[in-house]
Amino acid sequence: MREGKFLQNNIGKWKAIQEDRAASPDELANQFTELVNDLGYSKTFYPQSQVTNYLNGLASSKYLAIYQNKKEDRSRVRQFWVEELPLVIYRHHRSLLYSFIVFFLFALIAAFSTAQDQEFVRGVLGDGYVEMTEENIAKGDPFGVYKQDNQLMMFLQIALNNIQVAFNMFVSGFFAGFGTIYMLFKNGVMLGSFQYFFFAKGLGWESVLVIWIHGALEISAIVIAGAAGLAIGRSMLFPGTYTRLQSLRAGAKDGVKIMIGLVPVFITAAFFEGFITRYTSMPVWLSSSILLASFAFIGWYFIYYPIQLTKKIQLKNQAK
Repeated sequence: MREGKFLQNNIGKWKAIQEDRAASPDELANQFTELVNDLGYSKTFYPQSQVTNYLNGLASSKYLAIYQNKKEDRSRVRQFWVEELPLVIYRHHRSLLYSFIVFFLFALIAAFSTAQDQEFVRGVLGDGYVEMTEENIAKGDPFGVYKQDNQLMMFLQIALNNIQVAFNMFVSGFFAGFGTIYMLFKNGVMLGSFQYFFFAKGLGWESVLVIWIHGALEISAIVIAGAAGLAIGRSMLFPGTYTRLQSLRAGAKDGVKIMIGLVPVFITAAFFEGFITRYTSMPVWLSSSILLASFAFIGWYFIYYPIQLTKKIQLKNQAK
């Protein structure tokens, strides 16, 4: 379809969504799903156009609006977090495993490449960041980058940036999942080279205790966002007994729910990075406790609890 025809067919719907300020939570979710579908199509066929940029901004605003809406019944909100979202996550545990494998594999490759060639990290992180970090190390404050004066502004910028990165990773799933794989590769390489850089400077475990205070939630959420993107790609490539469009809509709807569930995780990670990580000399037991508690929560809510909830529901259905 020509871009002009695509625009003509959908501009009325987009304007109506943009001007609808009083949508209910369910309507917002449906609007966001529609926009994500159109954005995936636009990114595939018109990646550099103004239409794609417009849809990306509109979808992002609706994504954040879902969290600003306070009118939904409390029981419905509780049901979403206690039952609906965990069951969606369970359906896509395989995608979560694939996302983790891809991300972790590329991180290992990047760490190995950095070990073999110290210039590799400059190509990944940039000369400016590497030189700034080396200056901080020379001054005895290797993690000084986390000590910016304006904590609130740092928190807001990090939260919005992380949500944007995850959103792009999710939307990239409309490239049959290959866009998400590329973003997992990109972020995995950055993490692997970044982490090994500190180990090469003799600051490996110290960096783990400092950086992973926020990194435990942040990196876990990126991997889970990758799973949401792969779920879309999988629904496109393997529709099963559904039509490809029906499968894509179901995959996109599940992916949207997973992305909504990640917003509090990213906000908490940004809070840690903006307000907690700066205390680089905190006791080891305290930083270790935060790090381990973060991983424990991710493991429980996104892996263990969905499995147990599914088993409980299956047993209840068998007993009827």
